[in-house]
Amino acid sequence: MAIKVYKPTSPARRNMTGYTFEEITKKKPEKSLLVPLKKKAGRNNQGKITVRHRGGGAKRMLRIIDFKRNKDGIPAEVIAIEYDPNRSARIALLKYADGQKRYILAPAGLKVGASVFSGSGAEPSPGNAPPLGEIPSGTMVHAIELRPGTGARMVRSAGTAAQVMGKESDYTLLRLPSGEMRKVPSSCRATIGQVGNLEHQNISLGKAGRSRWLGRRPSVRGSAMSPRDHPHGGGEGRTGQGMNPKTPWGKPALGPKTRKKKKESDRLIVKRRK
Repeated sequence: MAIKVYKPTSPARRNMTGYTFEEITKKKPEKSLLVPLKKKAGRNNQGKITVRHRGGGAKRMLRIIDFKRNKDGIPAEVIAIEYDPNRSARIALLKYADGQKRYILAPAGLKVGASVFSGSGAEPSPGNAPPLGEIPSGTMVHAIELRPGTGARMVRSAGTAAQVMGKESDYTLLRLPSGEMRKVPSSCRATIGQVGNLEHQNISLGKAGRSRWLGRRPSVRGSAMSPRDHPHGGGEGRTGQGMNPKTPWGKPALGPKTRKKKKESDRLIVKRRK
């Protein structure tokens, strides 16, 4: 996939880049796999803002992605590669031999007309989803389950991949994109290959309005506020307050560990992330 560079017809356009969408083969999504997506603007079920700087953005419909890959033993043909506004990766539309259609994350190199399989016995080729215990060491995988049958939880964004490092009794050792070494039950499924749309990280939005289209609202520095609005606020000019970084509510930030001290998955982490 190539990146499109805009001509500098305005200050915003000068550093703006975008997608060429040359890998997209179908513009209109499959209607049977669409559901309405209601905006929450960072609010929970009580109406309180739990994630700041969210809201607005273009209307979207949710594409139902098959993260479980539980249609075993039935071959599927890739009939389209589509754009998904809800994620950084592209999605592939599969048509199974029994006529059912499903979306999956499109791995790098997956082309229209290719055949993919899921379940035990699937070959280690891009798009196939066998159990981790059947995947050879050194293979790059994505869309990894943490518990069998619960659906993919890890390594789902554009350009990411984990590597199978080895097997140990009932567990498979993976090296995640963060550098963390983690054991995952060998009965969990993963999809072979690297997630497509590798150039996503090189896209430059170029202007604030483009962030608003994505539902991202502006973020204001604490040092630009008054003391009543933020612990970093106040002072003459851009002077600092000489205090450790804090959240707007006065809790320490950028240092204290926030992970639970007795988390269930601690025993499965062999090496922490970088």
